[in-house]
Amino acid sequence: MSYVLMGLGNPGEEYEGARHNTGRFVVDRARDRFGGEFKEDKKINALMSKGKIGKEVVIFAAPNTFMNKSGTAAVKLVKSKKAAERLIVIYDDFSLPLGRIKISFNRSSGGHNGLESVIKALKTEAFVRIRVGIAPETAKGLAKAPHGDDKIIRFILGKYKPDELKILNKIAKEAVEAVETIVKYGKEKAMSVYNTR
Repeated sequence: MSYVLMGLGNPGEEYEGARHNTGRFVVDRARDRFGGEFKEDKKINALMSKGKIGKEVVIFAAPNTFMNKSGTAAVKLVKSKKAAERLIVIYDDFSLPLGRIKISFNRSSGGHNGLESVIKALKTEAFVRIRVGIAPETAKGLAKAPHGDDKIIRFILGKYKPDELKILNKIAKEAVEAVETIVKYGKEKAMSVYNTR
């Protein structure tokens, strides 16, 4: 049974470089390191690639649906609750500061529409997710999250500034290393290493 690494975001050029597309950005970096070229799979409605991490086969997927319909691709790739345990979903989180990642397993969506769609489609929360922080950081190292629906939408659909992109590139590399750790040594090991940084 393959691992499935899925990066959430919105398709289309206008969303490239947007904070809400962080999951797609990271999955593309992982594919770059461990997989082949992305090809469009019309049946699954996602950009797909296959590769290997160690001895494990990994399928890289970036759904070509909008964020809140991410589950339609997930359900075609993950056929059972047992298979869901080998699913790793990567997505943006504005309750974490930019430059941080958090790995979790079997948790709620935390109000993230893309993740909620995946949970509903698979009828389980028992899969790994890597949250990638996108919020500005306060002096105390906390996330300075936007408040109010309009401000949140503007913020998450806004593009990364050049200085933020430097941080994103660095944390994307760390997220890819976390994926490698999950696949080779298990999620508990990855959580103990990356959740404490």
